[in-house]
Amino acid sequence: MLTIEEIKVPGFERVLEAKDPTRGLHCFIAIHSSFLGPSLGGARIFPYASREDALEDALRLAKGMTYKSAMAETGLGGGKSVIIADPRKDKTPELLHAFAEVVNMLEGSYIAAEDLGSTIADMMIIQEKTPYVAALSSDKSSGDPSRFTTRSVFLGIQAVAKTLWNSTSIKGKTIAIQGLGNVGSKLANILFWEGAELIVSDIDEKLVHQHVHDYGAKKVDPKDFNQVECDILSPCALGGTINPYSVPLLRCKAVAGSANNQLLHDEQGRQMMDRGILYAPDYIINSGGIINAATEFEVKGYDPKIARDKVNNLYGILLRIFQKSKAENLPTNVVADQIAEHNLKHGIGKRQSKINF
Repeated sequence: MLTIEEIKVPGFERVLEAKDPTRGLHCFIAIHSSFLGPSLGGARIFPYASREDALEDALRLAKGMTYKSAMAETGLGGGKSVIIADPRKDKTPELLHAFAEVVNMLEGSYIAAEDLGSTIADMMIIQEKTPYVAALSSDKSSGDPSRFTTRSVFLGIQAVAKTLWNSTSIKGKTIAIQGLGNVGSKLANILFWEGAELIVSDIDEKLVHQHVHDYGAKKVDPKDFNQVECDILSPCALGGTINPYSVPLLRCKAVAGSANNQLLHDEQGRQMMDRGILYAPDYIINSGGIINAATEFEVKGYDPKIARDKVNNLYGILLRIFQKSKAENLPTNVVADQIAEHNLKHGIGKRQSKINF
């Protein structure tokens, strides 16, 4: 009952829509570019309101993964998959196996990993039907990427602090975190010990209560998050939160979070710049996870020290982006795109050895 349809999308190498009603699968897999290497991107499971919303998200996320991998020189391309389902109610081994069959059909041009709504345990189930899966719970794999993503977000916040206040310290600074999942919760823990004053927001009231209790945080309703007064706003949930409607409401000095595609449109980068709000481009500040996952495809195998050292380089990269942004009066997202596009054009970081799955 599995049906797969190819969708032609300008600028994308391949886009597939797959359905299997008997196993509850309706998904899209988008491969934006494999010029620098096989495309790697998370498998997002989310109850999208419509087919069109799911496809749009897959396309935006896949292109973002291309730029992220190009910027970080991981030797990988950009892809993404989205499954239209509620992960709390609809996720079953049968659904994951059906999805795995679609991934397997792509023969390694797309590699899946965990994302919003999916877990390492889900990836282990997917691997039962296809070898093209990364960030698994095994000795040869890179495991949970969230600690590396959290590290890169924290470095991004430090780069923001250095640029705004000439110090990497965030002691006494108010930082608002939206989304208390794997990354947001780990980030809250680090920022607490660094002396930050926290504001937290999530649709899960139990998580909010726990963070208020553990870190002395204040809470804010999700609908009011974008207009909360703070030093740094840290979106760590869904993308598109920085949009034409929210930018005028922002009462922060910087935006630095782990969410993908935080800007609904590129123009929001200029709009924030005009308001004096420093933006840490999302696909750089959140690239710790992809850097870690890519390390498992090194010739000698996974080495967390290599991943750590590459992630730590992101601090300097962000500082240079901020400096160029100021010197050339360009939004930081434009500067980041220029670097990523340069790497793509010139094959910088292109994979030299084939991945053996």
